[in-house]
Amino acid sequence: MIDLLVAGGGPVGLAAAIAARLAGLDVTVLEPRSGTIDKACGEGLMPGALPLLARLGAYPVGHVIAGIGYRDATASIDHRFAGGHGLGVRRTVLHSTLAARADALGVVRVQGKLRSLEQNNESVSAAGIRARWLLGCDGLHSSVARLTGLALAAPLHGRRYGIRQHFMTAPWSDLVEVHYGSSTELYVTPVAADMVGIAMLGPQGASFDTAVAAVPAVADRLHGAETLSDRRGAGPFRQRTRGRVSGRVLLAGDASGYVDALTGEGLRLGFEQVHAAVASIVDGRPERYEREWRAITREPRMVTSGLVAWAGSPLRSGLVPAAARVPKFFGAVVERLAR
Repeated sequence: MIDLLVAGGGPVGLAAAIAARLAGLDVTVLEPRSGTIDKACGEGLMPGALPLLARLGAYPVGHVIAGIGYRDATASIDHRFAGGHGLGVRRTVLHSTLAARADALGVVRVQGKLRSLEQNNESVSAAGIRARWLLGCDGLHSSVARLTGLALAAPLHGRRYGIRQHFMTAPWSDLVEVHYGSSTELYVTPVAADMVGIAMLGPQGASFDTAVAAVPAVADRLHGAETLSDRRGAGPFRQRTRGRVSGRVLLAGDASGYVDALTGEGLRLGFEQVHAAVASIVDGRPERYEREWRAITREPRMVTSGLVAWAGSPLRSGLVPAAARVPKFFGAVVERLAR
């Protein structure tokens, strides 16, 4: 019997496995996909994510992100981070970096799908593996959350999705630019010296091409640029759970509940959660993780929920002009989310 089985071999699952190995636990990661895993995401690591990765001994290569800029057809506002920089990193680069670190530490990675699980007072069994604890890091549509009864039905209204693609062009800014359209947001993230990632967030059925064409400042710069990746989609974003702990099973990352990609702090929160989850497992006090998860996510959940509600309301067109009128408040919100 091993100490910990991690379900999900994406960045959050690998971060959990690394943290557990550094704490002296025997760890196996179960992941249905093979090779380097890609995913549709904004690919911006906020400043607070970098020290969490450094604790794991993981140092991905990317492009410096100096701040966040909001844009629409009538107004714009920029805020440069006060406490260090973020990093734009291709999802594949981040995954490869974490996978190499996990392998070097002796994490066992198994390809397979978690279809059922059983647990008692001493262990959890899933996919033919018996462990003292199981940590579900298997994303928005978590099998672990569903099988433990922790998943709640996702809302049917206001569902939002994302699409991402990369283009070969030198970044024209060291900011993550967020362009607000009539119903979508377009995120421009520098991820290398010759590459930008474009992520579109919006309602189901929103057109990536239409969203880009509606922002001439972006469309003109991408005109004729070579595409460097296929388009990938993700969603619906809003996922709810009734709790993060069920016996000897814990949830972290998107599997533990998710509001929206709009504020871009998902990976930072996921890395912080796995550090807390592993500490509670080492101490044998899973109930402590539930409290810490709520403390870690409370403020980001409130801010993101408020912004999503505003973005989906008739007041949407006033969001960027309102932020531009109160730059200090805008900067304070960005700093709170980035830390």
